[in-house]
Order: sequence, then structure tokens, then C-alpha cells
Amino acid sequence: MSIAAGGVQKNIKNRSLSNRFFYPVGEDGVPKPPIAFILFFAAQGFLVSGVYRWFQEKNAFVSGLDYFEPEFQAIWMNLMWSQLAGIALLGLFAIVWVLRTRDQNLENLSPQRELGRYYLILSALFIATILKLSALSFFLESDAAWHQVTIRDTDFTPTHIGLFYFIMPLDAVFMIFGFLWIHTRLPDFNKRISIPLLMIASAPLLIMPNLGFNEWGHTFFYAEELFAAPVHYGFVVLGWGFLAISGFLVQIVSGLHRLTRTTQQLAK
Repeated sequence: MSIAAGGVQKNIKNRSLSNRFFYPVGEDGVPKPPIAFILFFAAQGFLVSGVYRWFQEKNAFVSGLDYFEPEFQAIWMNLMWSQLAGIALLGLFAIVWVLRTRDQNLENLSPQRELGRYYLILSALFIATILKLSALSFFLESDAAWHQVTIRDTDFTPTHIGLFYFIMPLDAVFMIFGFLWIHTRLPDFNKRISIPLLMIASAPLLIMPNLGFNEWGHTFFYAEELFAAPVHYGFVVLGWGFLAISGFLVQIVSGLHRLTRTTQQLAK
């Protein structure tokens, strides 16, 4: 083994646990996708979704049929305020953390670490895709089914508290965090704003006014819960926003192509 190769092996063994978890590398020091990161956070997302859905299944028809009942206030409204407060604190902490720990000298960022960050972004996108599919099946479809088989009383129902006051705000927090992280951690994005990524991050925020209009419409003049109802037209903003992921992927692939060639040359 050469002296250079021995130094690489020594540096790999001395890496911290967080570096090995988020930015794994091969024996030659070239970054590789963080499989442990994907498995861990995907499992956590499925666990939270599954437990929440199980809680709804156990309690919705027992204490969630009438907003004006004391049981509804004690269980569902307390749950809603607790999760909104927790998400707000999480968002505040995440924004402060990502800004305070940002890289001050991105021009000195090594190609290996930059490539590792690109792999981390792709892994996060993969996890987000899987979890969004689970959210659609666990929460969105159950919300539509709930309103088709029960009488709509107010804006607050068990399925709304899971979808509109948990999934949507949490999605918005993660989108904002990801937008800030990418623009403070990657040289390609640091001195400019990615328009596709801005559209993706804005989608959960832009849909929120339509949520208010939707509930107002259903409460006062439109009782039908068909997906094709006019009061639902504004929800396509969320889908349109996520269509911008194709443009963002072009930017990511361009960076991956450049950095993969660079790191391979450095490893020789």
C-alpha cells in the first residue's frame, strides 16, 4: 500500500459517526449514496404515519364525530394545537440552525464533500417521494372518504387535523429547510436562487389559502366532496409546484456529472 493510499484509509477510519452516516465514502475516498440515511428516515416517516393513522382509526368514530363534544376538544383539538406548536418550534430551530452553521468559505469546499452533499440531496428527494405517497394513501384519501360518509360540521375533523394541521405544515417546514440548506451548502446555488427549487418549496405555502377557501366553501355553500368539485381546483397548485422537480433534477445531475469526474480523477 502506498503512503497516499494509507493516508486515505486512515482518514476514512477517523471520520465521525455523523460523517459516516450522512456522507459515506468508499475505500478510495470517493463519496457514495448514504443508504443508512435513506433507510433510517424512511422508516421513521412510515412509523410516524402508521402510528398517526392507527390513532385516527381507533379514535375518529369514538370521539371525532362532533366538534362541539367535550371529548373532541380534549383529544383532537389538544392534539392539533400541540402538533402545530411543535412544528413551529421545529421550523424555528431548523431555520436558525441552518443559518448559524452555514459554510463561510464555500469556495474552499472539497469536491468530495460537495459530491457527498449532492448525494444527500438526492437521498432526501427519494425519501420525500416515498413519504408523500404514504401521506396520500394514509391521510388524503381517508379525508375524502371521511367527508363522504359523515356529516361535515366544522373545519376541524380528525382527518383534517392529520392532513391540514400536521402533514401540510410539516411539509412546508421541510421544504423551507431544504431550500435554505441547499443555498447555504452548495457553491452552485450559493450566489443565485434556483427557480425550480423555489417553486417546489413554495408549493405547500401557496396551497394554504385554498385550504381556507375550500373549508369556507364547504361550510356555507358546497357540501359535495367530489375531487372534481370547483372548490378543489386550487389544490392543483401543489401538484404544479412539484412538477418543477424536473428542472431541479437537471441542475443536480449537472453538478453530479462534473463532481463525479473530478473526484474520480483525484482518486487515481
